[in-house]
Amino acid sequence: MLPGSHLVPINGVAPPPLHNQGMLADAFSEFISASSLLEASYRDLQQEVAHLGSELAQRNASLTRSLAENDRMRAALQQIIDSMPCGVLVLDAAEAIVTINPEGRRLLELGNAHVRNLRELSAVSRIDFESLAGKSEDRLDSELCIPSAAGKRWLAIGNRKLRCPSADRESGDRRTPLESVWILRDITAYKQAERERESARNTMALAEMSTILAHEIRNPLESMELFAGLIAEDPAQTSHWVSHLRAGIRMLSGTVNNVLSIHSGGNPNLAPVNLTACVRSGVEFVRPIAEQAGVTLLLVEGDDSLVIQGNENMLRQMILNLICNAIRHTPAGGKIDVSTRRKSWQGAIHAHLDIKDTGCGIPANLIDRVFDAGFSGGGDTPGLGLAVCKRLMNQHRGEIRVSSRVNRGSTFQLEFPAL
Repeated sequence: MLPGSHLVPINGVAPPPLHNQGMLADAFSEFISASSLLEASYRDLQQEVAHLGSELAQRNASLTRSLAENDRMRAALQQIIDSMPCGVLVLDAAEAIVTINPEGRRLLELGNAHVRNLRELSAVSRIDFESLAGKSEDRLDSELCIPSAAGKRWLAIGNRKLRCPSADRESGDRRTPLESVWILRDITAYKQAERERESARNTMALAEMSTILAHEIRNPLESMELFAGLIAEDPAQTSHWVSHLRAGIRMLSGTVNNVLSIHSGGNPNLAPVNLTACVRSGVEFVRPIAEQAGVTLLLVEGDDSLVIQGNENMLRQMILNLICNAIRHTPAGGKIDVSTRRKSWQGAIHAHLDIKDTGCGIPANLIDRVFDAGFSGGGDTPGLGLAVCKRLMNQHRGEIRVSSRVNRGSTFQLEFPAL
């Protein structure tokens, strides 16, 4: 007999209703489905954990390699700094010494002394690094003379301020940022060589001056000796020979002044000067030279109230140079005209001095070189006179110009700002 054929179960327990059995079956099915989802999620989680573990291991390995590379680069950089031929000193923002290479210790004569900051470094090295560091410049270059047991030494000290990038500040890096790098160089040999070069230049300049003077004064001295003898032999012509003797003396004076001017520097003392009166005096000074050469020298005076900011001695020197240059290139019987005038241009007043001759003129291919020191058209002079005029005009804040035609003569024009 089947169990279902009895109204009362064999074990005495009544079976659940049919709708309850369906609910239990649905709940069991949902449990099975949720368990499957949990199992699948667990497997995915395990895979993700495994992937993250692998990625973390790779990043750890990369970080380890990066740290090793940083250590290697740091060691290489330290080795480079230690082997540099100049001293290197690195400070942080608190002016504590981060590093100082062996060459820096040698230049500062630190020996085995342990220095932690600029104050201790200044005390041991006897160099006031604290004062140098206190200057506001981002870049500092100084040359210091330091007494030592072997004599005076010269050190060149360069200081560069370091800028901390904003990215480092935002990243939360707690390390003390670097503040400055100091570079130390021993320039004692350079200073000695500089002094030797200056001494050699002075010696060469002195030799050049001596050579030029020996060359230039030989002929005037011979002429003066001849005129002195003629004065003794022919007393009746004394005034004539004295005039020639005076011309020779003034030529010598001009030569010496030219040599001294071309080899000297500095700014002249300028004061208000009456240009017309100064030119008149200068022409009279040089007139005996023109008479000796048989050249007519004429002065055409313009405005007698022309006043410039100038130096009388320098103005006379220019007049002497320009007229002597004109005499040298003008044959006997020729003429030299010297004139002064006032000119207004663009609301400003200018004083002009013109020196015009009837000499041989200057070829067009040489006219741009006449004011160069050492240039001589005929090769018979050291070529200093016009170069001195150019320099003196620059010191007077004026201009000098020349115009010329071959076999027709030349005109030198001097232009000064008038007061």
